[in-house]
Amino acid sequence: MTRRLRKSTLSPRLAARAVVLLLAILVAPSIVFAHAVVFPKTSSPGAYEKYVLRVPNERDVPTIKVEIRFPEAVRVVSFSEVPGWKLQVLADSTQRVTGAVWTGVLPKERFVEFPFVAVNPKDSASVTWPTYQTYEGGERVEWTGPDSSFTPVSSTLIADSTPAPVKVSRISLYVSIIALLFALTALAVALRPRTMDINPGS
Repeated sequence: MTRRLRKSTLSPRLAARAVVLLLAILVAPSIVFAHAVVFPKTSSPGAYEKYVLRVPNERDVPTIKVEIRFPEAVRVVSFSEVPGWKLQVLADSTQRVTGAVWTGVLPKERFVEFPFVAVNPKDSASVTWPTYQTYEGGERVEWTGPDSSFTPVSSTLIADSTPAPVKVSRISLYVSIIALLFALTALAVALRPRTMDINPGS
């Protein structure tokens, strides 16, 4: 007579895969959100606002140049010194500040902040801050895309009223959901009871 014994065995290989995929759930959103951002995300009309451009380095090579183009609706009036970085101010024929270029060295897994003061428009507006990040070796990332892209442009809402909640990038949401589904599937397979045939007469 053959008896069937159901035994739950966790395969080390499948368990390792599950752990990796679970880690992806935490890591993926941070990768998606590792982009150049100008803070604050909201401000008041007519205010003299201190803005800060925060740039992380998510590559294995240093960032050596950061460029920003200022929206026409705001008037940039001053910059703060950033140790280790050289500033070049860009202006048009009327001496209006149109952008800035910082050159220096930002190692991997580090970030740098570039403060500046600007006068907001008197009326409500949504302004964007196109930013360009150049790495050692020549790679140039343009942070100018829509919110749903991997290189979204940073924006600031200038208004008196309370702004609507900031929307989470759909790319990060999709990546997190996919990673979660893969991880749960791997765990389910790893924990599935295995059937063993036992023959007492053997």
